[in-house]
Amino acid sequence: MTVTWRHLPAPAREIAVAATEAVEAAQAHDGVAYDRAVLRLAGADRAGLVLGGVVRLLLEQAHPDGLDGDDVRQVLEHCVRAAAHWQPDVDPHAVLVLLAGALGVYDPGDDDAPPDPAAVARHAPLLVTDLLAATGVPLAGCLEAAFAEVARTERHDD
Repeated sequence: MTVTWRHLPAPAREIAVAATEAVEAAQAHDGVAYDRAVLRLAGADRAGLVLGGVVRLLLEQAHPDGLDGDDVRQVLEHCVRAAAHWQPDVDPHAVLVLLAGALGVYDPGDDDAPPDPAAVARHAPLLVTDLLAATGVPLAGCLEAAFAEVARTERHDD
């Protein structure tokens, strides 16, 4: 069953559709569809924020007692190894930054710029795909929860 996301505002719907397409392409190891979805995702404003929320939710599902450094290393290694055979340009540093950002512990140093939206769009679906496989949680529910969290945060910031 495909989720249409019609209930979401247009910008959020664009993120949901592009993220779903990217994850489905990653699950199928379809490089052409993945590149197309990544391009669409990179052009969607705030996609990184939503995908970061999805990653955080999946990490919480996979590690309900919390993560330590070894857990983060294992998640990183598994994701990079799983993606490398069909996405050989996967950047472990970009995946690490996405993990750290999702956990709220990313602090870029003077020489470390955060990944640009294109790098986030290219690597976040790989991480999400790997975490979905590990947890068995459906993507649609994670996206819904991430959108709800973004909306809640925005209401509190006003």
